[in-house]
Amino acid sequence: MTNALVAARDHDDADDNAAHLIKHVSFTLGEETYAINAARVNEVLRYTEVTPVPGAPSFILGIINLRGNVVTVINGRGVFGLPNHTISEHSRIIVVDIEDFALGIVVDKVSAIVDLNAEEIETPPATGDEAGARFIQGVYNEDDELLILVDFSRVTELLPR
Repeated sequence: MTNALVAARDHDDADDNAAHLIKHVSFTLGEETYAINAARVNEVLRYTEVTPVPGAPSFILGIINLRGNVVTVINGRGVFGLPNHTISEHSRIIVVDIEDFALGIVVDKVSAIVDLNAEEIETPPATGDEAGARFIQGVYNEDDELLILVDFSRVTELLPR
């Protein structure tokens, strides 16, 4: 095989591997590391004061004004049934698009943007714990660290109508 053919084949193999990689934003809540598909993330903000909304469910922290747009902000820990945590300099709001509105999720820390091989995403184990289970779409083992893959598109089921 000529060098050009070997190089072309190697390039095609690299393209095949890259085609299955999906970018995710990884973040922490407590001791666990989670990740959300980066295509759903609009931006990551430093934590800013949230205006409470009277009568809202406890996991809804309130709203923020983001360049003239109202964004509902939820407590990521509350969604997964984790104990509350004091906001720190590392706390962030991940803003995602859900159907026809923007949603902010407060997390303890945004860790990195990671490329995950779609073929290595595993089905989440059944835990019997309903808190947050509806948002878990899979798990991924990366360098002996378990990433819990989440999709907040179903959060609308929890919102008051």
